[in-house]
Amino acid sequence: MVKQRSENDVLAQITLFYGIYRPNKSQYVLFAEGFLVRENKENRETIKTLGELAAHADYSLMDTLVPDPQASDEGNDHEPRQVFSGHYVPVKPTPIAQPEYIAHSKRFFSELGFSDDLAHDEQFVQMFSSDLSRVPEPLRKVGWATGYALSIYGREYYEQCPFQTGNGYGDGRAISVFEGVLNGKRWEMQLKGAGRTPYCRGADGRAVLRSSIREFLAQEHMETLGVPTSRSLSLYVSTSEKVRRPWYSENSRSKDPDMMVAEPVAITTRVAPSFLRVGQIELFGRRARKHEHPKAMEELEQIVLHLIAREYTDEIAPDLATADKVLRLAEAFGMRLASLVAEWIRVGYCQGNFNSDNCAAGGFTLDYGPFGFMEMFDPEYQPWTGGGLHFSFLNQPNAAFRNFHVFCLALKPLLGENAPYLEALGKIHDAFPTLMQRKMEQMWTEKLGLQHYDNALFEALESLMIQTGVDYTIFFRELSHIPEEVEPLKKSFYPELMDVRLMEAWSDWLQRWRSHIADDASEKMKHVNPKYVLREWHLVEAYRRAQTGDYALIYALQEVMGDPYAEQSRQTEEKYYRKKPKALFDVGGVSHISCSS
Repeated sequence: MVKQRSENDVLAQITLFYGIYRPNKSQYVLFAEGFLVRENKENRETIKTLGELAAHADYSLMDTLVPDPQASDEGNDHEPRQVFSGHYVPVKPTPIAQPEYIAHSKRFFSELGFSDDLAHDEQFVQMFSSDLSRVPEPLRKVGWATGYALSIYGREYYEQCPFQTGNGYGDGRAISVFEGVLNGKRWEMQLKGAGRTPYCRGADGRAVLRSSIREFLAQEHMETLGVPTSRSLSLYVSTSEKVRRPWYSENSRSKDPDMMVAEPVAITTRVAPSFLRVGQIELFGRRARKHEHPKAMEELEQIVLHLIAREYTDEIAPDLATADKVLRLAEAFGMRLASLVAEWIRVGYCQGNFNSDNCAAGGFTLDYGPFGFMEMFDPEYQPWTGGGLHFSFLNQPNAAFRNFHVFCLALKPLLGENAPYLEALGKIHDAFPTLMQRKMEQMWTEKLGLQHYDNALFEALESLMIQTGVDYTIFFRELSHIPEEVEPLKKSFYPELMDVRLMEAWSDWLQRWRSHIADDASEKMKHVNPKYVLREWHLVEAYRRAQTGDYALIYALQEVMGDPYAEQSRQTEEKYYRKKPKALFDVGGVSHISCSS
């Protein structure tokens, strides 16, 4: 029998199950304590063909923003060039040769109302492997690519642009091909690896199978972890087209790739409410600040208002004046960004390359390039050899502040000389570190099952974790069982032999911690501390097998990582709930990567 529960009861139960409650996640199917909350399926339909999907198309970005005036409507725009103005460039994607289905996200298909068979539909496969030549109306035969600015840790860059102006940065191999409303929510679908655009800077515009599998699996895993993220729709590979990329030889200890390899090209479709980035707002903010062309200020206002319409309608009323909207936007984005980074650290995720162009203006995880899930705890963990300490694991809050600084600077021209508004924006900007610290303390409090945050207790733990060498995920999961002694925690310790004094320090810390935890700490901690995360050596095995046509491990990882907080089978635990093998430490392509390809 279904028990009737109040909305607050339901939300409390959702919080218990998911660790967090996100207001925009409005549909759950939940079994607990003998009651059932059913997903609202009113007015739902199952989309079985591309023609049925076409009926939901609504290209708000292309229809309301300004195209590059130098571009053609046909989208034959594949050579590197400067783009001086306009919000997007119409681009026709370049189809991959002889596409073959690998996988789709069954979970996300269900949320969108798609039939699983749609992933195999001939027209659907054509469209989402970059061939738009025969899409049914009102789908369009061209997609769009967007430009953005580059800031690295808050510093503006121009010189990496081939033209030395900054007008050549942008979507070099990502082309959006669909925008529409599905089940009452607007989504944009973007092909990764869809060929050259004006922003390709001489590259081939392709993504290889290896990096496509990583992104496809990681996005959906982050969703199941409860971390705001772009989503994965489908993954197709070419059975005949390959490109050459630098990569690592077997068991290489080299920092940089030491060989060239030919790899199959692939297309993964990523989906989000929008793909507007901080770097994109920054580009128009720079142009307005420097008066680069007569419509620079107008284009900045247009894209900021478009961002609000796409991502912030719940927080910002449509009848406010632009200046008031700007302040509300800065405040709302800062809150989302701080929450996001705290969530990354909760699950052991490191973005690796957190430039402004890899920071979604909607406040979710975007662009899974040189990312990684930390295994042995290291505050300075950094999977990308080019990232440095500024993008390392526990420096991500500081990196977020640098991106927030860039975002506020981009908004500033819209406030003109209005001193009260400029002062208000400055206060929002300056409050971010305090906000970030509060989010971090709240996260550690929940992760440790404490009644209140205790900085001395946390710092003592951090020191012990560094001295010992512990697996981040396994340690916190084992701690969630509230052990009375250190022995169960040893499952997470990497060294085989432990110093006696260090073990005594662990025992002392454990007793101190137990005196600070909440009464129901164990159950709550198990919904905050995942048992399974997507470790790089799992991904390596999956993409190596896939290159031989064996996709079984991709499907297995979809299943296991689709339920990361659950106690799964003993076989699953033996394979996936284990520390990184000693032989894989410092191996290029496993412990570190130089690029995402």
